[in-house]
Amino acid sequence: MNLFITGATGFIGGSLAEYLKSRGHAIRGLVRDDAKAQRLKARGIEPVRGDLDSTDALLAEARRADGVINAASSDHEKALQALIDGVRGSGKPLLHTSGSSVIGDDARGDSLSPNIFDEDTPFIVEPDKQARHALDDRVLATPGARGIVLCNTMIYGTGRGLGRDSVQIPPLVAQARKSGVVRVVGQGLNRWSNVHIDDVVTLYALALEKAPAGAFYFVENGEASYAEIGEAIARRLKLGPVRHWSVEEATREWGEGHARYSFGSNSRVRAKRARRELGWAPRHASVTDWIRDEMPVD
Repeated sequence: MNLFITGATGFIGGSLAEYLKSRGHAIRGLVRDDAKAQRLKARGIEPVRGDLDSTDALLAEARRADGVINAASSDHEKALQALIDGVRGSGKPLLHTSGSSVIGDDARGDSLSPNIFDEDTPFIVEPDKQARHALDDRVLATPGARGIVLCNTMIYGTGRGLGRDSVQIPPLVAQARKSGVVRVVGQGLNRWSNVHIDDVVTLYALALEKAPAGAFYFVENGEASYAEIGEAIARRLKLGPVRHWSVEEATREWGEGHARYSFGSNSRVRAKRARRELGWAPRHASVTDWIRDEMPVD
């Protein structure tokens, strides 16, 4: 297939571009600057200059491609609408990348939520995440095309493409290296489901091939608390005990959205539908083992 991927220089999109190229697909990837465009081209991925505000280009690329994957922002309404318009009535797949903070709470790291969601569970969506939830629903209702949402949990592992780092564990590591102390929000009692990047890309490939229109998939294979993740980082970096800070303190380092949702919330899900419907069989089961044994430290 001829595929168009947004976020092709990022962690998820770059990994997808490399994996799908290895499976024989021709890839065109959205890229903002000349240097990264040249690096993409050297990897056999055709660069498309522009960004998520280049709605005319997004529309044209979606019309041109056999399939589209949005692996850039989960929340950019105009970009997503251009992609929806581009595949409308074509029968083509449009895979949209969402994130499980859409069902995240406001635990501030101090409590474990008993709520565990799967694709058949009614969602509890905080006010700040209602807009993302609405965009997910818009993709699922794409007229005359295969609108599919993959709702990723905490992704770990090393990216296959230009973007090597994910968005949750590396900031914790960077802060620890800078300060000499691993810190987590609150007591770190909150738990996140997680998944390895290699298992993520295999699920996208399966969804591209087999998922029906209107399919929503959580993407997970295990869960861990931030206290456990922090302890694994401290052990890997040979640092002392994990320390705790408030959402307000963490906001000064990571911004409020990340402090509250990426690091302070519970986000517990089960990817039942992908296993049942697509035969997805993830191979990596422990984020803490990966941190302790495989996470790059150089």
